[in-house]
Amino acid sequence: MVLNCVSNPQNLNADLIRAWSNRKLGIGFDQLLVIAPPTVANADFDYLIFNADGTEAQQCGNGTRCVAFLANHLGLSKSNHLLWNSAGGMIETTRQSTQHIETLMPAPILEHKDIPFIGGSGQLTENITLDEQTFCVTPVSMGNPHGVIFVDSLLDLDVQKIGGALTAHEFFPERANIGFCQIVDEHFVRLRVYERGVGETLACGTGACAAVVAAHLNGHVNGRVKVSLPGGKLRIHWSGRGQPVVMSGDATLVHRGEIVTES
Repeated sequence: MVLNCVSNPQNLNADLIRAWSNRKLGIGFDQLLVIAPPTVANADFDYLIFNADGTEAQQCGNGTRCVAFLANHLGLSKSNHLLWNSAGGMIETTRQSTQHIETLMPAPILEHKDIPFIGGSGQLTENITLDEQTFCVTPVSMGNPHGVIFVDSLLDLDVQKIGGALTAHEFFPERANIGFCQIVDEHFVRLRVYERGVGETLACGTGACAAVVAAHLNGHVNGRVKVSLPGGKLRIHWSGRGQPVVMSGDATLVHRGEIVTES
């Protein structure tokens, strides 16, 4: 769900967001995205992200395409190239066609203390044990913390249980999105993601970026990878440490509505 708070400012709070996110009694969404007037000089807009539980998130990769699409669709900007100021850093989007949008994400953060990931050995991969089962996790931040786990198969994987336990593990003091990644070949991976504050989602853009970064660092893929998630496919390009991550995919307007404030 995306709000145009450039033309129609809203007073948001956690209770309201939770009510809207309810799929039976509200509108229903994993995350609420807000397009707001810029608060820094070099941005076209501010970009705010709230999880379904009302907490604020630093970043949402798929959401960048949604806000970029809607900014053009609503006439908030005529430019195909936009700069977005988010809590997770500055984001660039380029509209390549009516629905296809490319996002230039910041370079991934790999230093554990900056992700943040604490209590480990400082190595590329870390072992976390839950109920006598050990998971090999690659911590990555795409402006928000991720833990990537490589698996042989995504079938019959209890993402809700394992992801829910790992996202709240003490090694992730700010909680994390947990990605379960199956390597098909050096150009193609499959992914399921448990998002903090949400649960398992159909798609996660920053999760796809983090998975490709982790897979690249572990020698599983090359720099250009197609990522298949339950909700669709993304193309990710990363050329290595210190470089930004390029993500491309589609955005589509599904419904449009208005918020009526009772006086």
